Amino acid sequence: MPGRGADDKISALYGRSNPLRIVARRTRNWRVIPDLSVVWVIGLVLLLAWSLNRLLIVPLTQVMEQRERAIGSARELAESAAARAAEATTEFETKTAAARAEIYRQMDESRRELLDRRTEILDETCRDAESNLADATERLKQQTVDARAQLERDAEALGTAAAERVLDRKISSN
Repeated sequence: MPGRGADDKISALYGRSNPLRIVARRTRNWRVIPDLSVVWVIGLVLLLAWSLNRLLIVPLTQVMEQRERAIGSARELAESAAARAAEATTEFETKTAAARAEIYRQMDESRRELLDRRTEILDETCRDAESNLADATERLKQQTVDARAQLERDAEALGTAAAERVLDRKISSN
């Protein structure tokens, strides 16, 4: 029998106590006849799928969702911190610019006051110098007048003395 050799090969491969009994037909088609053990296998596979889902997949999914939420909240926190830092930087730059402007204003005001004071000192010094020059000029004029008068007196006295000596007599003054 030609089909009998195939049964022997199948029996040799799977044994006679296999839960799935395979019967070979004389044609080349195979037919599988399930028995009650197939239901047990399906049930165990479903039980395994349910327990894997319950014990592994659901907790893993929850952990991943928690991490995503934590990452999202950390990202929001970082963005808000960056925004606050940008605001603080802007405020710092504004205050620094205002302080710098105030310092420059004070420096300009001090410079202006010092220039005014310098001008006052220069004006006062010029007035003092002009006053001293006028006093010195007046004194010099007075001294010149006094010196001329003294020279005239001395010249007259010397002239009289020279005439008396030349004439050998005393000359009377008129």
